[in-house]
Amino acid sequence: MSSLKSPPENDKLLSQLLQTLFALAAVAVIVVLIVNGTLFGKDNPISSELSKITGQEQRDDGAPPSASTISGTGTPSPDPSTLTVAAPGSKDGYARARFGQPWTDDVDIEGGHNGCSTRDDILQRDLTGITLSGSCKVMSGTLADPYTGQVISFVYGKKTSALVQIDHLVSLANVWISGAATWDLPELKKIANDPLNLLAVNGSSNESKGEKSADQWLPENTAFDCTYVKRQVMVKNKYRLTVTAAEKATMQQFYGAC
Repeated sequence: MSSLKSPPENDKLLSQLLQTLFALAAVAVIVVLIVNGTLFGKDNPISSELSKITGQEQRDDGAPPSASTISGTGTPSPDPSTLTVAAPGSKDGYARARFGQPWTDDVDIEGGHNGCSTRDDILQRDLTGITLSGSCKVMSGTLADPYTGQVISFVYGKKTSALVQIDHLVSLANVWISGAATWDLPELKKIANDPLNLLAVNGSSNESKGEKSADQWLPENTAFDCTYVKRQVMVKNKYRLTVTAAEKATMQQFYGAC
């Protein structure tokens, strides 16, 4: 017949168990300190190797590698909570030409393969009172500019066409550093010609905005700010692009307001 261990034996086993747990906890803390560079620095070989083993390799700015980041819903959701925060990727390799011929009709997106350039598709959508040359080319029309609130008379011509430009709400440079640097050409052409990401606007406002993200630039016409930010969220969700912390904070500020 077995007998219960005496209290001293139980105390001894408990003491050994606690010592083991404390030792394991200490090892875990040391590993974490080495991996994040606190103990020996990020460039130390020990830190580098442990980072690879644990899968916690960090960028120089402390953010996780963007290549492994999954963001967004894959649908044009206006909810910014589904967007992943990550440090901007490198702009190396970026060029407008990487996104294909500007305003090509040879693209598998809404409006593609309809015989009209993407620019003319958007002008036909956003301008009123338009006149056409043939079935596509917009020769004149009126734009109620969403960025300034001004009314602009558009006339096609070398000296006048630039008064109305087609803006990529999420600029192509921002697209590139938010996850698109590894995309193939068909996908790059899609986002460059997707009507969801395009808007006819005042030319000078488009140039002022440049490559800026939502936290860095908002339209002069504050009544349009919410819609502007909402469209950016929808684009970033649809194409699973990442955002910076400041960018997401701006998006959350406007969420649900329009």
